[in-house]
Amino acid sequence: MDILTVDTRPIDGQKPGTSGLRKKTPVFMERHYLENFIQSIWDGIGGVDGKTLVLGGDGRYFNDRAAQVVLRMAAASGAAKVIVGRDALLSTPAASNLIRQRQADGGIILSASHNPGGPEEDFGVKFNTANGGPAPESVTSKIFEATKSCVRYFILESQDIDLSAPGETRLHETVVEVVDPVEEYRAMMERIFDFGAIRALFESGFTMRFDAMHAVTGPYAKAIFEDALGAAAGSVVNAEPKPDFGGGHPDPNPIWAKALMDEMHGPDAPDFGAASDGDGDRNMIVGRNCYVTPSDSVAVLAANATLIPAYKNGLKGVARSMPTSRALDRVALRTDLTCYETPTGWKYFGNLLDDGRVTICGEESAGTGSDHVREKDGLWAVLFWLNILAPTRKSVAETMRDHWYEYGRNYYSRHDYEGVDSAAAEGLMNDLRAKLPELRNSDAGGLMIEKADEFSYHDPVDGSTAEGQGIRLTLAEQGRIVFRLSGTGTSGATLRVYLERAETDPERLDLAPEEALAPVIAAAEAVAGIKDRTGRDAPDVTT
Repeated sequence: MDILTVDTRPIDGQKPGTSGLRKKTPVFMERHYLENFIQSIWDGIGGVDGKTLVLGGDGRYFNDRAAQVVLRMAAASGAAKVIVGRDALLSTPAASNLIRQRQADGGIILSASHNPGGPEEDFGVKFNTANGGPAPESVTSKIFEATKSCVRYFILESQDIDLSAPGETRLHETVVEVVDPVEEYRAMMERIFDFGAIRALFESGFTMRFDAMHAVTGPYAKAIFEDALGAAAGSVVNAEPKPDFGGGHPDPNPIWAKALMDEMHGPDAPDFGAASDGDGDRNMIVGRNCYVTPSDSVAVLAANATLIPAYKNGLKGVARSMPTSRALDRVALRTDLTCYETPTGWKYFGNLLDDGRVTICGEESAGTGSDHVREKDGLWAVLFWLNILAPTRKSVAETMRDHWYEYGRNYYSRHDYEGVDSAAAEGLMNDLRAKLPELRNSDAGGLMIEKADEFSYHDPVDGSTAEGQGIRLTLAEQGRIVFRLSGTGTSGATLRVYLERAETDPERLDLAPEEALAPVIAAAEAVAGIKDRTGRDAPDVTT
């Protein structure tokens, strides 16, 4: 086996976003593109000589080929060991767990998360650090700088490694250990949750439907829900991971998981429904005729945490991303917990988790997690809900009703305008930013704007500051609007508008969200002129 030094040149645009580098698959398949970025990761982190890495992905198109490239490049640069999931599959939370349990120096996750997969769709590469979490900006900035000067990469000339069965082999001087992608993750879930109580719930006749969306969590869900917990055969649907996710969009929300939503609102609905995304870090929770928003979900988890064996002694604190509704804040206030507000991106929770300041974290974009790993974790959230329902024997709808009556309800919705012309989206944000001073104490569609600012975050652990994290308008009548551009797409710009209004009147806790939020939606349009700016009469996705 020869180590080749391949001459190349820097490639523009290889700047990692909030969760790694995401581009269309044909871009990653271009000559030198993947190799340049992997070499830049090695160079940006100070090399991989003698280090142990974890490798896996969500099984999307090009996952298998990219994994072989990463293995050959790790071996060429002297990695001591690479732990890789069978068939190069690992959910993102399972990869985080492996990094932590095996005390690895980091890991490569091949995924574009909830984005579509296929020959013309999306692909992504993310580096996670030794704590198991996404690389912070201090690391990704070094990786990006390395891309600007990448003029050579090292790769082993060899045949592909067989990744179909667990075991060890050697690639040059590097040990490649193929592991069952599910085994260690399932063992971790058994340590956190009361599997006996959940098993008894299913034995009582409780039914569920889990839509794996032909993504990576299918094997995990079958092994845990059906095999370990006794859910009826067929409770997990779309369980086979496919390179194109079965032609679907693996984003667990009411739009892309419509079949599940239809079933849960039908005459023969199961008691409980859930879904996860491409790489297994997001979740959707739905009961019979009851959709649970991600913002509400994390609040319910925090309020009921002591029902879970791992959290029976209480929580250290909680954290949410800034666009997430303030429902979690209400729970924290009532239970005397500190609630941290961070920018969007799971990496911002990492310092808080590592410093022991928080136990549970949540994002409005269907991500929830805890200090068991350093990623959001879709199946963990589903098991958490089951472990709440098991001892209480309440339905999802009853659980939500009781929560709102105790804490109040934060009506909430997110409007996504996808593939917007980048210049138009940037112009909208720049104009909002410029007129922030005049927006304060002004009228917006009949609602008074009490506060207008651009969110910046000062990390209480390392002292770093993240600026330009979204424009916030605090309205009268306990309303709020947030505008921000998303960094998770691969073409154009995605404008996200977050709409929220709190309600504590017991007689007004059962309104339709669109009714409760109508004045806030009108205020957002009055302030930003979204229709004129984007040419869109309505959002592409409403959650």
